[in-house]
Amino acid sequence: MADKISYIARKFIEENVPFVIAEVIETKGSAPRKRDAVLLMNFEEKTWGTVGGGLLEAETERHCKEQLKTKEPLRTYDFILDEKATGEGALAMGCGGDATIQIRYVDPQNPGNFVEDFKTSSQAYIFGGGHVALALDPVLRHIDFETTIIDDRADYANSERFPASRTIVCENFDHCFDEIEPDEDSFLIIVTRGHRGDLQVLRQALRKPHAYLGMIGSRHKNSLLFEQLLSEDFTQEELDRVYTPIGLSIKSETPEEIGISIAAEMIMVRADHNEAATAARHAESLRALHE
Repeated sequence: MADKISYIARKFIEENVPFVIAEVIETKGSAPRKRDAVLLMNFEEKTWGTVGGGLLEAETERHCKEQLKTKEPLRTYDFILDEKATGEGALAMGCGGDATIQIRYVDPQNPGNFVEDFKTSSQAYIFGGGHVALALDPVLRHIDFETTIIDDRADYANSERFPASRTIVCENFDHCFDEIEPDEDSFLIIVTRGHRGDLQVLRQALRKPHAYLGMIGSRHKNSLLFEQLLSEDFTQEELDRVYTPIGLSIKSETPEEIGISIAAEMIMVRADHNEAATAARHAESLRALHE
């Protein structure tokens, strides 16, 4: 959802609307959100995004409201997310970790370097570095996705082939998640060179958090893979959440057309995911405030 927040922030600056941005800048141990999670609040105290929900969210929103009034440019808060902790910053949460949140007040008439500094993107992990990945990768950057390319061939997983990708991982597909850590906002795209690679990745991806999991291939091919996974105790419900054949149906044939169809499907899923996540976060914050 960070891409949407980035857009909203720029819109507020253009419309001369002050706001604050709260950002998770460091975590230790178990925390509800990782670094770079953000929450935006405007002068009407309406919010977009999340720093983790629950008491952490409620306390962050309280500080945001204060900073909207004081207009203090920048302030940092340290939180201890432990039910047994006491003292300043202690929150009775079961996470057991720590989180540091920085809140920035943005004056639209003098935003400084905010527009350049605040550029966050959704994370897309592309498994397979072939023709479809090569066509899809640049398209995703135009719609605020950062990409990580994973392939088991050095000739396909390298910075010369994907110069603008955030990360390149050359690893056997049996261990393709060893060096990456997707979360519930991540997009996983399986476009390996064959059935075996698709199955290797899908078997692991189904057990990882994600907002989107899509796999290339015909319905017949993928039905055979699903039969194999059903025999391995995966459920039909889990398999039904896989977007396959990947991409919106636009009669695409070339790698470039397929890349556009995948990107379009990801835009659609991201919009729905953002709305659902925002609604869930508001409900959780309300529960925390009334506990």
